[in-house]
Amino acid sequence: MSKDNLHRYLFENADVRGELVQLEKSYQEILSAHTYPAQIQELLGELMAATSLLTATLKFSGDISVQLQGDGPVSLAVINGNNLQQLRGVARWDGELAQGADLQQLFGKGHMVITLTPTKGERYQGVVALDKDSLAACLEEYFTQSEQLPTKISLFANGKQAAGMLLQILPSEADHNAEFEHLEQLTATVKAEELFDLEAEEVLHRLYHQEEVRLFDPIEVTFSCTCSRERSASAIRTVSKAEIDAIIAEQGKIEMGCEYCNTTYHFDSIDVETIFNNTQAPETKQ
Repeated sequence: MSKDNLHRYLFENADVRGELVQLEKSYQEILSAHTYPAQIQELLGELMAATSLLTATLKFSGDISVQLQGDGPVSLAVINGNNLQQLRGVARWDGELAQGADLQQLFGKGHMVITLTPTKGERYQGVVALDKDSLAACLEEYFTQSEQLPTKISLFANGKQAAGMLLQILPSEADHNAEFEHLEQLTATVKAEELFDLEAEEVLHRLYHQEEVRLFDPIEVTFSCTCSRERSASAIRTVSKAEIDAIIAEQGKIEMGCEYCNTTYHFDSIDVETIFNNTQAPETKQ
């Protein structure tokens, strides 16, 4: 059974579209960089599924960031990705997290920032409060504010697999609210176990067996970190050489770590000289 795919579908007799995403390997790769408590594992899974669904609704080429911030025990959770469904993510928290804590209890007073950076065109940023019990409910509010399109989102994660569904009315002059409400009620019956264990086609058949559904080819979702030794070298070059030399003299080397994939890049005095001479430092990665 294929995992880590986003599936888009349309209803032939209603101006409503849907998306279904199932994640396993890519989700595990995001979790593997850190030892997260169960609540963070589930949160990142839901956020990863949500970002995949959100990216698929956008007709643009470029990058996306969905970031949750707050003053509670969890201060940050973010998934970054692009229109190719290449995602990475990380979270920060402090102390013990209460079992069964909802979104507001985890983040306290917080907000969600969705940033779109097209390859061509202007950058867009939307902000919505984390004032609902679930991430799905906050995302539905985002769509209400930003696109004024009725949208239903379901998100699930258990530390091993993550999944989500999105149902949305297509822009139209006709009133399709009744059709949407009917399909929303059907979609709301989906269970986490179905999304985790069944093929997407089987899930859709169970939910909409009396509807005409057109299912498009799946899009693979992957974990992909954009860090590199070259990017780290570029960051070093933004600091004065005197300051870099002082660090080398004190510590013998400079270490730069990627928070997303936990890769560490090491630079010694020879590397630093090479960097400031604007040539590529030799590759050292661990």
